[in-house]
Amino acid sequence: MTSTASVTIRPLEAKDETAWRALWTGYLEFYNSNVPEAVYASTFARLLGDDTQDFHGKVAEQDGVVVGLVHYLFHRHCWRVENVCYLQDLYADPAVRGTGIGRKLIEAVYAAADHAGAPAVYWLTQEDNVAGRQLYDRVGQKTDFIKYARPA
Repeated sequence: MTSTASVTIRPLEAKDETAWRALWTGYLEFYNSNVPEAVYASTFARLLGDDTQDFHGKVAEQDGVVVGLVHYLFHRHCWRVENVCYLQDLYADPAVRGTGIGRKLIEAVYAAADHAGAPAVYWLTQEDNVAGRQLYDRVGQKTDFIKYARPA
C-alpha cells in the first residue's frame, strides 16, 4: 500500500485525455459496459467545458501520474432551493486502491459542492461492489432508495 501524501486532486485538463480515457475505460469495464468513441469524445469535451450545468471532472495525480478520476454534476432539485450534486463516476487505478485515493476524490467533490452551495451530494453503486461500498460506508450514508430505469 502506497501513501497518498504525494497525491494532488485537481481539475481535469486537456493534457489528461489519454490517461482519462484509460481510467474511464477501466471504470466502464468494471461495470461490464462500453461506449462508442463519440461518447468518449463528447464526455471529455463536456468535462472540459464551462457550462456550470454540465459535468465536472477531477483527477488524482500521484508522482506526476493520473491514477484516479471523478465526474460530478450540479442540478436542481424539487425538494430544495439549492442545487444538489450527483457524483456519477469514481474510479482509481487498481494499483492504488486501498491507499485513500477514492476518499480524496470524494472529499474533493464534497468541497466543490460546499463551494457551490450545494448541501447534498449523492451517488449510486451496484449492490455487489463490495470494495467500493466499504469506502462509501465510511464517507457517506446509505439510503433506502432503490433505482428503477426504463426498460431497454
